[in-house]
Order: sequence, then C-alpha cells, then structure tokens
Amino acid sequence: MSEVLVKVYRSGIVESLHRGSLAVVNKDGELLYYAGDPYYVTYMRSSAKPLQAIPVVESGAIDRYGITERELATIVSSHNGEEIHINAVASILSKIGLDESYLKCGVHPPYSEDARKKLILEGKEPTPIYNNCSGKHSGMLLLAKMKNYPLEEYYKPQHPVQKEVLKAMKYMTEYDEIKIGVDGCGVPVFGMPLYNMALGYAKFVAPTDLEKGKKEAAERIVHAMQSYPENVAGTKRFDTALMRTTKKVIGKAGAEGVYCVGVLDKGIGIALKIDDGSGRARSPVIMEILKKLKILSEKELESLKKYHIPLNKNCREEIIGEILPEFTLQNGKKYSTAGE
Repeated sequence: MSEVLVKVYRSGIVESLHRGSLAVVNKDGELLYYAGDPYYVTYMRSSAKPLQAIPVVESGAIDRYGITERELATIVSSHNGEEIHINAVASILSKIGLDESYLKCGVHPPYSEDARKKLILEGKEPTPIYNNCSGKHSGMLLLAKMKNYPLEEYYKPQHPVQKEVLKAMKYMTEYDEIKIGVDGCGVPVFGMPLYNMALGYAKFVAPTDLEKGKKEAAERIVHAMQSYPENVAGTKRFDTALMRTTKKVIGKAGAEGVYCVGVLDKGIGIALKIDDGSGRARSPVIMEILKKLKILSEKELESLKKYHIPLNKNCREEIIGEILPEFTLQNGKKYSTAGE
C-alpha cells in the first residue's frame, strides 16, 4: 500500500494529500529504505532516459560523430524547448546528415514560457524539435545511423534500436519481465517495480561492476549530466537546480509523478512514484529523502529550500501555506515483516 508522503497546507489546515511509494537501493541490490510499497509496478517514463542512452554511447557513435557533452546531456533530457536545447538537437541531427523531419516524437509547445512567447511573436508553430523528448529521439537516430539500421521506424518496439535499448534496460535494472507500453513521445516505455528502477540508478552512478562498455558509457553520461544540467531540463527546473547545486547526485524527472536519483559517492539509487501523478509533490519528497539520508549539506539544503518546502501563494502573491513532505523512511531490512 502507498502512504501519504506530502501534505498541502492552506492557512494551517491540510487541504490536500499526495500519496505514493519510494525505494532506496544500493548497487548490490539491498533495499535500504522505503515508504509505501517499494515493489510498486509503474512506468519509468522519462526517468529512464539516462539508462536508455547507454547503448548510444556504448556503440561508439558519440566519438565517431563528434557529439559534445552538452549534446549528450540533451540526449537524456526532458527539455524546455529553449535555445540551448533546440541548438543541441539540431546539431546532433546535422552531424548525422539528418533534419528534424526524421524526428517521430510528435509536437507540443515548448515547456518554457519564454520559448512559447518567442514562437508566437515570430508567428511560428512548434515543430517536433521543440518536443521535450526530441533529444532522446535524436540519440536513437544517432544509434540507428551508427549501426546502419533503418531510420524510418526507429521508434517502434520491433526496431533494432528499441531492442538494444530494452536489452540495456533489463541489464541495468536486473528485471527481465519489463512491461512495455507506449510513452508520450511514441517510443516504448518500461513498466517495472520501483525497487528495480532504484537499482538501475544505483548501478548507473556506481558502475564498477558493469560490463566495460556499459561502465564507460554510464560514466560519460553522468559526467555530461553534471556538467550541463541546464540541458537535461532547463531554466527554473528542479533537475537543473539539484545537479547545479551539488555534484553528489544526478536526478531525472518522469511524467505522472515519477522521479529517480543516483547518489554518486554512496552508490545509491532512489525511485519515487506519486500516486496521483502530481508533479508538485516530487521535489519535496526527493529533497526530504536526501535530507534524511544526510546526502546534502545544510548550505545545499538552504539553496534548494524552495523545492523542499514550496510556498503556497494566492493570486496576490501572498503566502497562505506551504507544501510539506511528511513521511518516515522505513528500514529496508524489515520490509518482509513490516505487514505482519
């Protein structure tokens, strides 16, 4: 069963609740801590992107086509559609001799309000390159180009690109029964327990035991994410702020209330699912976990306070409450007897 993780207060009264589950796992597969159901099965959504990029890097395509670290960070992004993101995706496509007509991610307005306004003022419509998943799709095209796979249906489950990605996901998460669904951008999405998502992230940030090619790929992706966090997400985004503030973790949001974190120096992975899919509950929970585990310093916690305890404001910008993470991390060793 999930449990209440976040309470939304208005003028001293709890107005809303967000329930969910989380798992904290080390690279050796030990469930260290949990709340709710650490084996809750859900889709990993965009939190899978850093792991999905492993076959791209492992193939040698990054070096062959001269892909920069900023561009690699964009390959694992759910980006805002800002200029730095559009330029990176366009550059990747140009380097492999393609244009955005090859992107099969669909179209939506850019997440960034400034980018949306700019398009409107210029009288332009959004195109696939503005889709938050265009970086991931450019990476998949990069892998297809490197391996001489067909380019037209790279997004379909039966395509060799997606088969390589699925194989890597099974390897990293140690879960062979992955449920395949369709993500918002059309490519396969991976359903698995939170425990296995967290395990995948733990191995990703502490890759000493991985196969050589995957170890080197993981190290390069982590370094790119830390070096260019603004390309992983964008302006005013929690992912960006978290990785810019500290070099201890990498974090990646997923849709429908999913969030995954890897703690580098401890070889720990964290996976979170908010039951109602709310995005507003994710950062308070992740910040509270990092606080409880003493991952972040007091200075780092203070710098990220607005994500830890967001203020509830009215239309006059008056503070009328706050959003508080309120939960206990249970000892993972006691999980099997917790319900007895």
